[in-house]
Amino acid sequence: MLLPDRLADRQGDFFLCDIFGALPKDDLASMEHPLFSLSTRPDRRILNYSHNGVEVTVVPSVKGLATLFDKDILIYCISQLMAALNAGREVTRHLRLTAHDLMVATNRETSGDGYARLREAFERLAGTRITTNMTTGGVEATTGFGLIESWQILRATPAGKKGAGRMVQVSVTLSEWLFRAVLSKSVLTLSRDYFRLRKPLERRVYELARKHCGRQPEWRIGMEVLARKSGSASPLRVFRKMIRDMIAGDHLPEYSLQEEPGDILLVTRRDMVVLMDEAGAGPVLKPATIETARALVPGWDIYALEADWREMWHRSGRPRLRSPDAAFLGWIRKR
Repeated sequence: MLLPDRLADRQGDFFLCDIFGALPKDDLASMEHPLFSLSTRPDRRILNYSHNGVEVTVVPSVKGLATLFDKDILIYCISQLMAALNAGREVTRHLRLTAHDLMVATNRETSGDGYARLREAFERLAGTRITTNMTTGGVEATTGFGLIESWQILRATPAGKKGAGRMVQVSVTLSEWLFRAVLSKSVLTLSRDYFRLRKPLERRVYELARKHCGRQPEWRIGMEVLARKSGSASPLRVFRKMIRDMIAGDHLPEYSLQEEPGDILLVTRRDMVVLMDEAGAGPVLKPATIETARALVPGWDIYALEADWREMWHRSGRPRLRSPDAAFLGWIRKR
């Protein structure tokens, strides 16, 4: 008799990442604390960070620390899991995804070099070890973990050409720490333009602005504290210059930056998209409309589509809608 097919038995243990257009989501803990390197070259420093009772030590592997661009993989995984939870699906920390879908969603190149860099990112994420007492999902525990527990790449390999085939499927197991943040919904939605930011420091400052300013009109932070929270290894005078260049460029999504006297950075909200109805601020959709829309575009993140529709409505001058439900469904059918 043959041994049991244990792989077939485990198919149900995996969550399949198959939701199109999921809104980008990031976990609050890694937005608050500098867990990722801002360097684009191998960074083999041991990072130590302490703030308001939270202690973090980040230890690299021989491949170096996980970078802020490597974090795209985690954001994609979190986004897929949150979209599934919102749709009432069961999730696990074992994910199966298509490499091409991940790269398109995170605005990465889909060239051969792009796939090679994706593999290197998985190696750094799995090799970087974190020890911390930070809280996720309402639980504080001093623990050590990798950003991901394991990963596997499956290739369609031509005969006799091992390792040269097309990357067709990726399996990844998230850490319990990160999965707990997802289950507790300790996440925030990011702008889709986050993945268009070229510089790691721009992405990191956007994360901090999104976490601390959020939907408030403004937020202030001292340059020295910002440098520490960003994880920058540059001298403070160099860090100030990089922030001033960022202010001059003025292309951070959702937020604008301004330097104030006293070595202070002022973060202010740009014109924000209305996502929820607040005292008549936006159209209200019936639950039945959401279900109808979900049936019209199976496999899509319907809440991401709703957010896109609200953004379109807001940018067109917030016109009065005789029937918001009909307008939304009509917009869906035209996609």
